[in-house]
Amino acid sequence: MSQALFIKNAKQLITMKGHTDKPAKKGAMSELDIIENGSLLIEDGKITAVGKHEEVEQKYKDVISGAKHIDASGKTVTPGLIDPHTHLVHAGTRENEYAMRLKGKTYMEIMNAGGGIHATTRATKEADFEQLYKESKQRLDTFFEYGVTTVEAKSGYGLSLEHELKQLEVAKKLNEDHPIDIVSTFMGAHAVPIEEKNNQDAFVDRVIQEMIPEVAEKGLAIFNDVFCERGVFTPEQSKRILEAGKEYGLIPKIHADEIEPYGGAELAAEVGAISADHLLKASDDGIRKMAENNVMGVLLPGTAFFLMAEFADARKMIDNGVPVALSTDANPGSSPTISLQFIMNLGCLKMGMTPEEVLTATTINAAHAINCADRIGSLEVGKQADIAIFDIPNYMVMSYKYGMNHIDTVIKGGKQVVNGKQLQ
Repeated sequence: MSQALFIKNAKQLITMKGHTDKPAKKGAMSELDIIENGSLLIEDGKITAVGKHEEVEQKYKDVISGAKHIDASGKTVTPGLIDPHTHLVHAGTRENEYAMRLKGKTYMEIMNAGGGIHATTRATKEADFEQLYKESKQRLDTFFEYGVTTVEAKSGYGLSLEHELKQLEVAKKLNEDHPIDIVSTFMGAHAVPIEEKNNQDAFVDRVIQEMIPEVAEKGLAIFNDVFCERGVFTPEQSKRILEAGKEYGLIPKIHADEIEPYGGAELAAEVGAISADHLLKASDDGIRKMAENNVMGVLLPGTAFFLMAEFADARKMIDNGVPVALSTDANPGSSPTISLQFIMNLGCLKMGMTPEEVLTATTINAAHAINCADRIGSLEVGKQADIAIFDIPNYMVMSYKYGMNHIDTVIKGGKQVVNGKQLQ
């Protein structure tokens, strides 16, 4: 049994309680449940008590006397941040494409010329397991430094059974070794390989008949994702892939309406996807159908920022009842960032969200987007003790002082993490 941990005297303790059973929508996204001068008691990796300092200290004084103490005076304590959409495992960088876009080339022009996803696919195929593990671990370490305690990680830079499995196996090993929890998504349908661009349906068949069954049998993924976009996979092809995944127990996700309106949001509602991601060009009808079917909108403002594109209309989605989460979309081509705090800044400054909404979108709603809200995303008794302590007196400062890392201390599973290692 590990030593109890007592986090005490927080200037603001933000619990996010009340949204575990279903994601926060509309006005509920502003309900943070803030305890002034709050404290937390943790035992065996789980939260035992949350409340006013004096009340927790009085009720649990015997346990607290033998606990390790962390003084959070003057600081803000929140659930550990959750990033529900990343392309964590890959090799290589694409700074050359960044220069091309600055000169006027579009994302799809670069991809159709053999760059984009195809460039990273080549680098990832050439990398062995050890190289992918090392590079991805470095990214995880940085995520942790920015207060992220759980990430979703997609495959999709293999585009063949062998290399898709390699990516997923790296993610599985990192999940075993690293303090951060990794939730894996199979995304064999990230692009059509260049050599098969004139025979797309045959590749779709291979994803369905060869890749999905093997991934499911090995238990390497929870979700199945597809890039539904003109020039990549049609709505009809995307539906086939997502429905096939459901037959093998893989929960649908979808990259939807990123470049142009293409029916991705509508398809997400039709197939019962847990989330539709991107949504820069989602139609009003698609937004309505997502709201009616409780599909999470995972918005990725870092991508719009980096591609110099129009941002998703988060305000419209929230006001129309779509539950919203935020993510870095960490990837080498369209969003090479690992700062979820900066993404929160963009949510406020570029998508019309409030500081309260972006905090909800990176904690409890992000947990719902990866089907983990029963154990993470809020600071409630019985939940896993994943906690971020920010060196700021209130949550508003996180948005006000933008582009900075405000993290003081990260707790994962009830243990403080220093230099990537959990202290006993």
